[in-house]
Amino acid sequence: MVLLRRSAVLREVSHTMPTLAEVLTSDTQRAKVVDDCLALIDLEVADKGGLSGVALKAGYAAVKGIRPGFVRQVVHDLLPEFAAAVEPVYQEAKGEGRPVGAHFAAHAGRVADGLLAITDGKAQRTTSGVVKATYERLRGTAKKNVEAAVPRLGRLIEKHAG
Repeated sequence: MVLLRRSAVLREVSHTMPTLAEVLTSDTQRAKVVDDCLALIDLEVADKGGLSGVALKAGYAAVKGIRPGFVRQVVHDLLPEFAAAVEPVYQEAKGEGRPVGAHFAAHAGRVADGLLAITDGKAQRTTSGVVKATYERLRGTAKKNVEAAVPRLGRLIEKHAG
């Protein structure tokens, strides 16, 4: 009987816990999370070298040049979908009592696949020729680049969602 009550309490508590999207997009968090995401993107792009780094930097500059605040608006708008995409990995980390950053790093491929599924869909539907062409040109190396960013992303989520 005690086990049944404990199970019911755990179920009730888990249903009242906010989702990662709710935490990251709350009125008090969203602007800070977006700022940190933009800083993460800038760091990741700056870290890239070689020919692929030159291409990535040029593509990022082209997209940023569409209009002032364009990348910020995209991050702001996609944040709930990105959070939902990484929610399973986040919940695994929390459920296993592991640091979120370390768990994300250990599952970089899954995280990258989830995020890229969203951006692939958005790129297909965009009406911006610059965005579409740039995305298509860089998509071949995207998974490698996103996987490289996952440890920073995990630490960002750990910072804002615990």
